Amino acid sequence: MSPDAAPPLARALTSGGATSPVLLDGGLSNQLEAQGNDLADELWSARLLAEAPEEIEAAHAAYVRAGARVLITASYQASFEGFARRGLTNAEAAALFRRSVELARTAARGVTDETVWIAASVGPYGAVLADGSEYRGRYGLDVGELVAFHRPRIEALVAAEPDVLALETVPDVVEAEALLRAAEGCGVPVWLSYTVAGGETRAGQPLADAFAVAAGNPQVLAVGVNCCAVDEVTEALEVAARACPGVPLVAYPNSGEGWDAGRAAWSGSPSFAAPLAAEWVARGARLVGGCCRVGPGDIATVGSVLRQGG
Repeated sequence: MSPDAAPPLARALTSGGATSPVLLDGGLSNQLEAQGNDLADELWSARLLAEAPEEIEAAHAAYVRAGARVLITASYQASFEGFARRGLTNAEAAALFRRSVELARTAARGVTDETVWIAASVGPYGAVLADGSEYRGRYGLDVGELVAFHRPRIEALVAAEPDVLALETVPDVVEAEALLRAAEGCGVPVWLSYTVAGGETRAGQPLADAFAVAAGNPQVLAVGVNCCAVDEVTEALEVAARACPGVPLVAYPNSGEGWDAGRAAWSGSPSFAAPLAAEWVARGARLVGGCCRVGPGDIATVGSVLRQGG
């Protein structure tokens, strides 16, 4: 693919004239909760696509005001199966997937004239189970079964013409292979982002093997990690760079607090620190932001660090 034919976000990530990496947003769920929304539901933030779309738009807008130039949609935990359990038809569910992209785009246009790219979130199968499985992987499903689950979600999101698909919080290699296969031929570039722990995927696989599945795939515009502890990021990016030479990297870890599934509550103290972003950029990160519990204030500070060149 020639530079002139490359998707606009891909050009931004690889342009030699770019002065800084592109700033991602932070955790959508924590901003929605800060706005007074209760997300204690198996659909999580995706429930608000039907019940309170204006809250999602407001949360996106908060991140644009903080300087984010990539917004990740509220479709992470959305699924046709989950919406069906709420009595929605397939057509109604598909409309909500499209709405997730449209809300992000509308929020950006309402705040800034600058370019803001929309990343349609394609969360893992485990997220839809709403039982923490995305932090374990190894669901007992093969690649073909996972492709069959993910492809309709991807098709519904692509219909709204996002700039990129965020194949994010992926816990194991099997699901990464399935997501990449499900996205083949959709006409939208993707980034592949694993959730990691102890220098491995959440399923305990070597990161070199995990990132290798994306090597040489022309649809992949970035690889990296998200929804992980900040102290996992640097090593993971180094492995990703070796496995996928020349591919831009993406990093958006959690705040550092821990999720207690039994109490359904966060514990511990944040360890996310904006100056760490300079280290990630030094390792090749071109998309930088935050995930769970990283709010607009944190993103604004990361943006300041990136503008100052670390």
